[in-house]
Amino acid sequence: MTVMNFEADGRRLLADLADPLPIAIPLDFNGPQPSFFGAAPARSEPLRSASFVGDTRESGSCNCEQVTLAPHCNGTHTECVGHVTDDRVCVAETLRGGMFLSLLLSIRPVPARTTAETSDPPPRPDDSLITAAAISAGLATHAMAGLSPRALILRTLPNSVERMSHRYTGDSPAAFMTRDAADLAARLGVDHLVLDVPSADRAGDHGRLTAHRTFFGLPPGSRRAQEATRAHASITELAFIAPTIRDGWYLLDLQIPAFLSDAAPSRPLLYPVRFA
Repeated sequence: MTVMNFEADGRRLLADLADPLPIAIPLDFNGPQPSFFGAAPARSEPLRSASFVGDTRESGSCNCEQVTLAPHCNGTHTECVGHVTDDRVCVAETLRGGMFLSLLLSIRPVPARTTAETSDPPPRPDDSLITAAAISAGLATHAMAGLSPRALILRTLPNSVERMSHRYTGDSPAAFMTRDAADLAARLGVDHLVLDVPSADRAGDHGRLTAHRTFFGLPPGSRRAQEATRAHASITELAFIAPTIRDGWYLLDLQIPAFLSDAAPSRPLLYPVRFA
């Protein structure tokens, strides 16, 4: 066991670093994989240059693959405010590493017709919504006196391994956040939001991306990163939180490659936390 002692919000805590819990979907370039928004599957192929072939099965000296993917659509990814602005903000420069005290909550989305919470454009009656009310109930259940999460991880119910290869198509293929839910996360001081759905917003929302803009602190319709009050924040989508991982407090290690783009494939890891 490798135990780290640390302090957060004046409380002494312990985290076991020996056995991280991965919540990213492994991306199989040659097998089933998730997809969103009509994107082609991610793929890889051997590099070919003159007489060289990057595949030992084809008599190459080594394996060297070229990979093609759309980070926003082909598996677990993390994005920054540059996702919705004309300014080219890079996620690797926004998210510089480190571990974040996080809270994992299981949330049961509700039909839009059963809640007063909304978004822009207004949800359709049968849309499935992640609400502020559900988040608030989870926070009350798992509150630790004096602790505030810097990351919020939401597992939507029912949960199924089928999500690891599901193709999300249509205008509303999965649950999405109400404006109230995104606003609550921002007001709580959550810097990093991790979701197991393909987008914080409805797929067919006429380009409003209300939950994204609310969480990043952008005015409605704004495309200027300078107008964001929370330009440091990040959103991770298409995670998969196995049923064996319990709700509660963790350290989140949000690993991404140094891509100079608004989003990158990511590998979030969780380390259980307990009082010292």
